[in-house]
Amino acid sequence: MSLYLFALLLGVVAGLRAMTAPAAVAWGAHLGLIPLQGGPLAWLGGAIAPWTFTALAVLELVGDQLPKTPSRKVPVQFGTRIVSGAFCGAAIGATQDAWIGGAVAGAVGAVIGTLGGADVRGRLAKAFGRDLPAGLLEDVVAVGGAALIVSAV
Repeated sequence: MSLYLFALLLGVVAGLRAMTAPAAVAWGAHLGLIPLQGGPLAWLGGAIAPWTFTALAVLELVGDQLPKTPSRKVPVQFGTRIVSGAFCGAAIGATQDAWIGGAVAGAVGAVIGTLGGADVRGRLAKAFGRDLPAGLLEDVVAVGGAALIVSAV
């Protein structure tokens, strides 16, 4: 059961920041926290994937703060988050031969994270009187949450 909870929660992170969740999973695999050796996702634990996903995550964190960044709820952005959540959930599920269930849980989490994150960020931005503090707080939640989840797997 906890496997699906971790997959769901990583999906929520993907809903907040699409590239943060795969970066966390890649680092988890690289550091031996997520055992993916010998499977089709073993490449995540290699030398290249963690750094590549980290670079993409950093670019996303910066890009998210720009005023012209499109809403996370437009089809391309929303779809990317769902795919990212499903991918990360599948990686978590693969550790116990439950990659399909993990993928479904991750995709559901991504929908929750996308819609819930947009709502909470909008409320926070209104309370702060501007978006930047709300966005930075969301970044901290996404990165910190991803690190906690991966370390608990």
